[in-house]
Amino acid sequence: MKPYRFLMLLLLAASFACTKGKTAAAPPASSDAPSAAADPAPALTDMSPPPTFDANRAMQYLKEIVAFGPRPIGSENHKKVENFILSHLKGDDVEQDAFEIHSTEGTFPVRNIIAKFPGAKDGIIVIASHYDTNWPLRNTSYIGANDGASSSALLLEFANQLRGKKLDGYSIWLLWDDAEESMRLPWYDPESLYGVRHLADKWQNDGTLKKIKAFILEDMIGDADLNIERVTDSTPWLEDLVGQAATRLGYQSHFFGREGDVEDDHVPFLQRGVPATDLIDFDYGYNNVFWHTTEDTVDKLSPQSLEIVGTVTLETVRMIDQR
Repeated sequence: MKPYRFLMLLLLAASFACTKGKTAAAPPASSDAPSAAADPAPALTDMSPPPTFDANRAMQYLKEIVAFGPRPIGSENHKKVENFILSHLKGDDVEQDAFEIHSTEGTFPVRNIIAKFPGAKDGIIVIASHYDTNWPLRNTSYIGANDGASSSALLLEFANQLRGKKLDGYSIWLLWDDAEESMRLPWYDPESLYGVRHLADKWQNDGTLKKIKAFILEDMIGDADLNIERVTDSTPWLEDLVGQAATRLGYQSHFFGREGDVEDDHVPFLQRGVPATDLIDFDYGYNNVFWHTTEDTVDKLSPQSLEIVGTVTLETVRMIDQR
């Protein structure tokens, strides 16, 4: 994701801004998808049990992903992680969206992986994570434990929770998107977010886009000191639902202590009118010091953080189903 500006919410409504890069604004929505400015989130009164999520199993997936080492696009390790993800989706309805990109660094294969779990209602909820690591850091020991591996492991555990169940709500598509990271540092927009940009175009052209009720992005969600940002360029009603879900489960202290905008995998869908949210903790170490460094390692992460984000995401999905 691209550096952004976040606003820290302080006591007594005092605040200050910290600028780390250019901010992004999405163009007006197209008419091909549900309006991202749809009706406000409903107040839910039911007392359904909290979602099930195996955080220890998700943490094991995370460790197995980073054990492959750095996984930049085009590398042998990247292919190994592709195969690792696919090996855990055997028997599921899986689509592989493969194509090539032509960048200043060369031509590379890209592969989005989509696992589809059908629901009773007409519509789709997409939950996404990128799985590649940073190309400019390919010759270092950078393994992206939090940035890419934590969220990819989260989706694998979502698949376990969804598999073999009759979904009363919308269909859920789990998306492991590829080539998210910029081919240059600092972040360079034209050579980043390749996977989601390609897929957003493809789904717009084939009519899938208008069926998507919500796009939920997971990114950097394993930090032991978890504080998910309120991303202000996300869809307001969907952000509100995330906050309601966190509050209902007792995790509100881990959400929305900061707010600001960020260019991330959700933006190509926002730009096409799809309601979207980005669950991201972009304060990884003091002043985000571990981000895109070799210090992004498993010892800084926690199964509890995976459980918090996992259960809040699944609760958010349940609330979307009730809209």
